[in-house]
Amino acid sequence: MGRVDGLTLSWEEYLRLEEASPERHELVEGVPYAMAGASKAHNLLVGNLAFLLRPAARARGCRVYTETVRLRLGERTAYYPDLMVVCTPSPDPFQEEAPCLVVEVLSSGTRRTDLTEKKERYLALPSLQGYLLVDAARKRVLLYRRLEAGWALEVFGEEERVDLPCLEASLPVDAVYEGVPLEVE
Repeated sequence: MGRVDGLTLSWEEYLRLEEASPERHELVEGVPYAMAGASKAHNLLVGNLAFLLRPAARARGCRVYTETVRLRLGERTAYYPDLMVVCTPSPDPFQEEAPCLVVEVLSSGTRRTDLTEKKERYLALPSLQGYLLVDAARKRVLLYRRLEAGWALEVFGEEERVDLPCLEASLPVDAVYEGVPLEVE
């Protein structure tokens, strides 16, 4: 993800940039960052996750969005999560503000941001019940789950199942990685 040099934008300026640009940008405290392309492993993981989560989401009246729907986090920040589950309607056709589950695929280029900056902002969302991180380099899934006392980190590996918050569904780790050649770090 590359910073667009010299720009600090208002929300309205950012929306105009997104509308006019052939590439997507995430906005962090008013600064737009061009989105980088994804690896085949990343793409396959997102596809598997969407396929696995969609039936549970539909059963609960929720929607699953992948990569091209913006998540607004206040007046000066917006991301494009790899996947998010939203159970409350939003009138905006291009963005959401209240997901119950956000998923990011950890790759060599995104790992640090997903585990620090994005994690901090996502966990501050009142609607969020879970932040799922899927490693593209090894069969390992991390889940930050909201509890009454705060956030708890759970780690899952091969042959394990992740009980997902808000969907009341179980996600088999092996199915997430089915057909996915892991990235080499």
